Amino acid sequence: MDSNAFQPRTDFSALHEGVEAIRAQIGKVIVGQHQMVDLLIAGVLTQGHVLIEGVPGVAKTLTAKLLAQCVDADFSRIQFTPDLMPADVLGTSVFNPQTREFEYKKGPIFSNLVLIDEINRAPAKTQSALFEVMEERQITNDGVTYKLDRPFMVIATQNPIEQEGTYRLPEAQLDRFLFKIEVKYPDLKEEVTLLQSIHQFNGETDLTKMVSRVVTATQIIEFQNLVREVRIDEKLLHYIAAIINETRMNASLYLGASPRASIAVMNCSKAIAAMRNRDFVIPDDVVEMVPHVLRHRIMLTPEKEMEGIRTDDVIAQIIKMVEVPR
Repeated sequence: MDSNAFQPRTDFSALHEGVEAIRAQIGKVIVGQHQMVDLLIAGVLTQGHVLIEGVPGVAKTLTAKLLAQCVDADFSRIQFTPDLMPADVLGTSVFNPQTREFEYKKGPIFSNLVLIDEINRAPAKTQSALFEVMEERQITNDGVTYKLDRPFMVIATQNPIEQEGTYRLPEAQLDRFLFKIEVKYPDLKEEVTLLQSIHQFNGETDLTKMVSRVVTATQIIEFQNLVREVRIDEKLLHYIAAIINETRMNASLYLGASPRASIAVMNCSKAIAAMRNRDFVIPDDVVEMVPHVLRHRIMLTPEKEMEGIRTDDVIAQIIKMVEVPR
């Protein structure tokens, strides 16, 4: 058999090397959490925004900062608080006495990688200010539209435990996140390795100094264009649509997933395939991505919530119900 029969038609070697380099750099500091790192990279490759949820101290913010440090691009961090106003994020018009005109001063959202810490601490007015920028990569101020530079990605964190002083994110805003990553505690072995690593850092507090820039913004854009070339069979498109459609008819769900979820599953399945040096999507890629794409887009019925059912349980049930294409 020809040894080139299974070689990718598109050359993903540069993308694969870039992904491995990012993993290696983040792995210098972060122990375990391989799934979170891979999903963040997939988010970058699909131009998708990512919501990370986990208890304090599981390296949500640090991982996002390390990812930004690996990419030679602009990075900004915004700490959301209850008194944060839209202008603090998007920018505002300021009067210039010399020109006697108002000038637009861009806010911190004008960056390539934007980390929003504790996104659920800001009120609805500030949350709604993110709608246009997250979906259309642009901001409209005083009738003038400002396009954001590529690549552009929002990485937001939130704490699922502490509810005081927080606001529930609107469903329309949650739908704009490609993934919701749930970060778990490390296991015992990983925690021991973590302690050993921190001990070897000799008291260094800025752990982002431990990683190097390994890819450029231009390379990221090239990788994003490559991901679009990944092939996906017509049967898999039907498979994705069937899973999403099942969420709209499931008796355990009050709210099913939107067509945006179908597109998200398709795009991130392509990204995972490319990251694994394949130019085609397989059913396992889809099954792996579905929970992370759906868990924040569907809503349980009150009865199922009272029974202690989790959205991930329903998603797993739906995946078993839908026949895998052959």
